Amino acid sequence: METLFWSCLAGGILFAVVSVVLGDLVSHALDGLLDFLSVDFLKPMVIASAVTVFGGAGILLTHYTSWSNAAVVLISAVLAIVIAALVFFFYVKPMNNSENSTAYSIRELSGRIGEVTIPIPESGFGEVMIKLGAGNTVHIASSLERCVLAAGTRIVVVDVHDGVLRVTKLDEKRGDVV
Repeated sequence: METLFWSCLAGGILFAVVSVVLGDLVSHALDGLLDFLSVDFLKPMVIASAVTVFGGAGILLTHYTSWSNAAVVLISAVLAIVIAALVFFFYVKPMNNSENSTAYSIRELSGRIGEVTIPIPESGFGEVMIKLGAGNTVHIASSLERCVLAAGTRIVVVDVHDGVLRVTKLDEKRGDVV
């Protein structure tokens, strides 16, 4: 029985080390192969913590108590389930809920104010920079009214057509479009 406990402890520790070092590589290599097993509480961290606690508790209970093997296995399993539940509810679930995305859709840029970085000719394309979140993003743009917009001109995005921002000059005095 002690061999089982040592194997679980070593396997859990090995899984933790491998997942830290090679986690992304294995994830990309499998490319969603095991997604059908995806149950909310069967996360690798939860399973690894349960296996590791089962092995560690089994070793400790075998060495420091005179309980029977059945009692040691039962108590180790209960401890593993309790610790796995704690890991899930106090670490995994809050971390999943806190994930934020910095992604945006180009369609969300309508109405945003920006600045021309590469001049926009009457019937051609230039480039505009728009502040988005904590950073800036640059996009190809064309003039909605087909007028020249020089570099440094403040603009507002009116529309997006085929990935190109359609912009117009912003009236600095009134704060709206010309």
